[in-house]
Amino acid sequence: MPPDPFKLLSPTWRDGLEILLVAYLLYRLLKFLAGTRALQIVFGLLVLVAVWLVASYLKFTMVTYILSALFTYGIFAIAVVFQPELRLALARLGRARPFRLLVGGAGAAVAEEIAEALVRMARGRTGALLLVERDASLAEYAATGTPIEAAITSELLQTIFTPPSPLHDGAVILRGERLAAAGAILPLTQATLSDRTLGTRHRAALGISEETDALAFVVSEETGQIALALRGRLYRDLDHDQVRKALASSKLDAGVLAGGTPAPTP
Repeated sequence: MPPDPFKLLSPTWRDGLEILLVAYLLYRLLKFLAGTRALQIVFGLLVLVAVWLVASYLKFTMVTYILSALFTYGIFAIAVVFQPELRLALARLGRARPFRLLVGGAGAAVAEEIAEALVRMARGRTGALLLVERDASLAEYAATGTPIEAAITSELLQTIFTPPSPLHDGAVILRGERLAAAGAILPLTQATLSDRTLGTRHRAALGISEETDALAFVVSEETGQIALALRGRLYRDLDHDQVRKALASSKLDAGVLAGGTPAPTP
């Protein structure tokens, strides 16, 4: 039986539900990509699609052929380019509301231990880089350091970052209520930082915040300030209460860090 050409003129409730579902998925996708490098790549792909449409309309055979071949084999390149975002998306799916009972998180006592350690190290000008795992797994970065698997205490964190500890130069990774690893090596951001007081630890914190959704806390040896790298931005001069709010919030944004000074990065 041939398809009914007038079907769209009499939509059913299933059609309406399907439109709402697709619209919601597109909204969640754009919200997920907002503020990330992946969104810029998406816009670049849309520009290529627009060029392909114009070339097809103008019958530019060579341009159309090149772009068609690019779209055919580009799916493999996209999978590689979007690998961090895809991994983060799957991690968030696993932490959706129906599955959250299976995943533990840090409680108020652990947040207090972390905040106390950061404040004390800031007073003593002890440099530190501390990551708190959220949705995206930090297992591959923890593998570059020394496994610890110990309870999180302020004293332990301060001991690790106090020279001449062999682990004080790397990052400490916290998972739930456990200290997973110390001395971990992180990727450095490629963004240009105009502030000369921002050193390697800050670059590493920004780098990991561009790749994952982890909370990356930094204590500066030069200024004694506590900073937080999140989604490619650096919030500086945080106090004890702001650190606790950041650790307690499941949907952290700039409003939670009210009072912290955002350091814009390109």
